[in-house]
Amino acid sequence: MADGIPAQNPPVAAAPPPTLPAVVETDSSAVLEKEDPYPPSHVAAVSVSVTESVSTTIAEKGEQASPPQDLIALEPDSTDEWSGKEEPPQTLPPLAVESESEPPAVTETPEEEAPPSEAVVISESESQQPPAPPQQEVVTESESLAAMMEKDEGGAPPESTASSTTTTATATTTTTTTTAEESVAAVAEEKKAPQNLGSFKEESNKEADLSDFERKALEELKQIVKEAIDSNLFNPESKSEENPEKEKEKKQEPKEVSIWGIPLLKDDRSEVILLKFLRARDFKAKDAFVMIKNTIQWRKEFGIDELLDEDLGDEMDKVVFMHGKDKEGHPVCYNVYGEFQNKELYQKAFSDEEKRMKFLRWRIQLLEKSIRKLDFSPGGVNTIFQVSDLKNSPGPGKKELRLATKQALQVLQDNYPEFVAKQVFINVPWWYLAFYTMISPFMTQRTKSKFVIALPAKSAETLFKYIPPEQVPIQYGGLSVDYCDCNPEFSDADPATEMTVKPGTKQTVEITIFEKCVLVWEIRVVGWEVSYGAEFVPNAKDSYAIIIQKPTKMTPKDEPVVSQSFKVSELGKVLLMVDNPTSKKKKLLYRFNVKPLCD
Repeated sequence: MADGIPAQNPPVAAAPPPTLPAVVETDSSAVLEKEDPYPPSHVAAVSVSVTESVSTTIAEKGEQASPPQDLIALEPDSTDEWSGKEEPPQTLPPLAVESESEPPAVTETPEEEAPPSEAVVISESESQQPPAPPQQEVVTESESLAAMMEKDEGGAPPESTASSTTTTATATTTTTTTTAEESVAAVAEEKKAPQNLGSFKEESNKEADLSDFERKALEELKQIVKEAIDSNLFNPESKSEENPEKEKEKKQEPKEVSIWGIPLLKDDRSEVILLKFLRARDFKAKDAFVMIKNTIQWRKEFGIDELLDEDLGDEMDKVVFMHGKDKEGHPVCYNVYGEFQNKELYQKAFSDEEKRMKFLRWRIQLLEKSIRKLDFSPGGVNTIFQVSDLKNSPGPGKKELRLATKQALQVLQDNYPEFVAKQVFINVPWWYLAFYTMISPFMTQRTKSKFVIALPAKSAETLFKYIPPEQVPIQYGGLSVDYCDCNPEFSDADPATEMTVKPGTKQTVEITIFEKCVLVWEIRVVGWEVSYGAEFVPNAKDSYAIIIQKPTKMTPKDEPVVSQSFKVSELGKVLLMVDNPTSKKKKLLYRFNVKPLCD
């Protein structure tokens, strides 16, 4: 990242421009104005508006604002590097799922890719589009995952605005589109088959929301557990031939039984734990009790209590790590299997049974620590959002990997029920889709509804549907970096605005300044391949515009996030301009803070 004004592009004076209005008019007859979805706060020091016009590159060539129809949704994405480069393995990498062993069922694919077999083509309108027929993207889903798609994903914008600790920003969006774009969108609309799908949501743990059948099963399980505790069934003691009296006293004092630090019979948190086991066994109380008993026994044998304080090193910290929260408050766990391309790391994790067990203990330790931070109250967040990155994942031709996979999935499935809120697989190669097609018929609707598959070109966009951009790690297209001195101006608590830059268009973010200050901002276009420039336009007609950054073509090799600042000594507007001459949609992220001007 580059903080401050780039040295290579010093501010230069330009001809004094006229004061720009809130709505920018272009040659297009289709000029629409709509309210920005982010509600304003109290009196703001700045305001934001967004304008969209024809790409400068295309305009210079005398072309239309929209690319030809045959380029939309057919142009291969430059970020899609998986095609034809990976051999089709046969099994999954280890520990892709906490409590579910089946692969994902929802597929997020690029527009240009053909949907897999038995798939339904779903159309979702862009959140930043005007009411006119919008250009749409193609998302493919398995027929059996009708419960996966939520209605508000396509139309609901992220709940974020750019703001500072002392001032806030209000925003209005002005969108300028072309007739050609509308006609292309209309044709695309006819070719697509929109589906009104149901949605999957986590069940409520509040007793009042349970059905009579579920409430009855919960009461039955509580009674079985109580009888087991009273008879010390969970804590069998070896008989003492020397002192039978002490053995009798122990039997008369039942011990409290806890899982994840929560007693099985104490308060409403206990009911949440019991409901997890009931849901894993279709609310069959006796089967749920057997699962609880086996889990408690396994935890003793595995030494979970001792494991929490055990030092297992930090060699695997890049393989699995917790980072941020999703839009519903679930903590997010990232599983990065490409790290195992490092042969030395792979050998340390899987070369023999002892090392495989050490890796499993390390993974379970991280999971246990994460679970203990969850809120097990009836209305709390008690599940984890899982992200598995399959980029450069080792093939399953290795025996060690297959053994580790089988062992890990069995442990998680048997002892950690209902801890996955959503499982998203990103950077998925084609072999994984083929594997899913084979075993999909054997998966239940409930299991499949939790899984999402995203091919490489759609990975960042898919994550943004569930996780705010400011919470997504920078390596996955977001703005979040490790907590350090490298980004002192922003944190994960500073919300970012996400928008789509359509093919052949230029997007301009206008930040109007109402008081003297220092404006600090971050901007990113996922994958770049666009031109970015910034300038300050004073309100005074006799003043000169100041170029903060000369329009520069940004490539995927450039810094993923540009961080800049500008000292505003007179009122005016800061313009952030992104020109997308390509035939592909681009995700634009930005956020800013306003700091007082020091004398």
